[in-house]
Amino acid sequence: MASNWKDTISYASYGEGKPLVVLHALGTDHRAMQAWMEPLFANRPGWQRIYIDLPAHGHSHVKEWVTTSEDILHVILGFLDDFIPEKRFTLAGKSYGGYIAQGIYAKRKELLDGFFLLAPALHLQKRTLPDKTILRQDEEMLHDLHPDIRTAFETLMVVQTRENLTRFLEEVQPGRLLADRDFLTSEWRTKGYFFSLDPLDSTSLFTAPTLFLLGRQDAICGYSDHWSMLEHFPHATFSILDSVGHMLEIEKRQLVQTLCGDWLDRVEHFVQKNSLG
Repeated sequence: MASNWKDTISYASYGEGKPLVVLHALGTDHRAMQAWMEPLFANRPGWQRIYIDLPAHGHSHVKEWVTTSEDILHVILGFLDDFIPEKRFTLAGKSYGGYIAQGIYAKRKELLDGFFLLAPALHLQKRTLPDKTILRQDEEMLHDLHPDIRTAFETLMVVQTRENLTRFLEEVQPGRLLADRDFLTSEWRTKGYFFSLDPLDSTSLFTAPTLFLLGRQDAICGYSDHWSMLEHFPHATFSILDSVGHMLEIEKRQLVQTLCGDWLDRVEHFVQKNSLG
């Protein structure tokens, strides 16, 4: 199996210092994560932020041999091994990007200084999901939307306001237009989505700072299945936010940024402490 990522993976990198690798959700691209994470570094030097477009997303291509999540993980690991060879790094992932992040965690845990999963998909054939709920809805606004945009927005959001639509159109929709829908709707979804083994199926503990953020009304990835993760992460903040669905970073931006900032603080302290021996 080929491992050359250089004509496959597109990414954006900002700043210098401790590498932070960020993976986005299905059907969009790195800009959906970059939009809300980059402001956190306006007054936080010492970090290199690496926002990756997953294969079949953004300007990252999908090779003909890529048919499973194992293959996607293989490509991303090849990128990391070349781009930050043997360097310690911090890792964040949203939704399916969070699932790939779990695969990276399983393969490179000894190099990680921190781990953040935002509304992540888990290694579960059947998810425990709350009923779909709409908490606020601007029907006049929805009526004027293109059908494809309206369907995506209504599927993802439980707070369907103009402010959230603006963020969706600016941050999520551009990536939707670039996504390889032929691949994303192929047999990969039914036959290749899951890894061969649960990436979190380990008895070892991860003692670096960790953050799990989940939506109480998330009808896509849920929240109750995630409790089992806690036993592996003794230094994890685990928050289930109310009045929010799968798009926490849009519907509860300020709170998500605050909790992410706290996690970055903890990672900085962890790295400093370890550097002092």
